[in-house]
Amino acid sequence: MTYHVRVMDMPSSERPRERMQSYGAKSLAAAELLAILLGTGTGKISAVGLGQLILQEMGQNQRDPLAMLREVSLHDLTNVRGIGPAKAATILAAVELGKRVLQTKPLEKTVVDDPAIAAAALSHEMMWQAQERFAVLLLDIKHRLLGTKVITIGTATETLAHPREIFREVIRQGAVRCIVAHNHPSGSLEPSPEDINLTRQLLSGAQVLGVPVLDHLIIGNGDFRSLRQTTALWQECPQEV
Repeated sequence: MTYHVRVMDMPSSERPRERMQSYGAKSLAAAELLAILLGTGTGKISAVGLGQLILQEMGQNQRDPLAMLREVSLHDLTNVRGIGPAKAATILAAVELGKRVLQTKPLEKTVVDDPAIAAAALSHEMMWQAQERFAVLLLDIKHRLLGTKVITIGTATETLAHPREIFREVIRQGAVRCIVAHNHPSGSLEPSPEDINLTRQLLSGAQVLGVPVLDHLIIGNGDFRSLRQTTALWQECPQEV
């Protein structure tokens, strides 16, 4: 695709709006999605070209440009050639709306029977935080959501959570089931050896206390990983649920 060609001069099969209508939003590149928000380009560059230029500017420090876009400011955007306050405001509004959709919490008493529901309940506190956090999802005997609680907040790369603190909070809140979670500010969802070791400790403690730990989630940059689904830890330490 030539980014300096006006969108109206492109074949209809290459225009972002028409491609979205035919194939869905997921089929579009990030620059094309931005082009739809921008609406028009400038005299020398198309709307798709402007979208590409924004991503290039966001990625100058070698970080993921989409990750940078989540924290972009009006000043950052208007520093991009061809982006004025109106176009910048449209992009900021879309980014904020996307965040709010992802951070929508399930209602209290929602049955948490899928890791995605648990991740949604914790996304506001954990998804894009600059510091690592450890939290617990509190459930009743029917796996209904009672609430959430951040147990500890660490540095950008490390947090400390002890099984004693976690189970104390679960019992104090009157919960009888729980799901634990922590975020990786780097966005990586790969569990560290410390993550695996802590999970083993929690599963052992759960057997003694009779408070099942249903899962351990790693959360980061719009996604999550369920250790129950991706490791054999729960087979090593079976629990009655």
